[in-house]
Amino acid sequence: MDVLYEADLRGVDPVTLLSERIGSPEVPPINDYTVTLVEGVTAHRSRIDQLISEHAEGWTLPRMPAVDRAVLRLGLFELLWAGDVPDAVAIDEAVELAKQLSTDDSPRFVNGVLGRIAGIADHLRASLDSD
Repeated sequence: MDVLYEADLRGVDPVTLLSERIGSPEVPPINDYTVTLVEGVTAHRSRIDQLISEHAEGWTLPRMPAVDRAVLRLGLFELLWAGDVPDAVAIDEAVELAKQLSTDDSPRFVNGVLGRIAGIADHLRASLDSD
């Protein structure tokens, strides 16, 4: 989440930012799942952003708090592309991040966007598989 957030604010590629951090003595070790998440969100970013924009009622991506964008991107990647993460877990983890790191309204917002997408997740996964 931190890498996605920082990359968004700085306008840099998240994978490049992550690669600069790996092995740096100033940064705690980065686990393999973090690498998978950052690479996955980056690889699917245009589709992720499209889906968020379509399902974030009344909000555009640039108008959202940067933390919410990062949380939604991460949650949506886990929801659609991380086959080993149950949908409810992906949503719950995203909502918990929003509770800890963003505004008072963010958990409900994140839950609503991801919940709407979860309702059509099987259909979306099938179309992703055929791409």
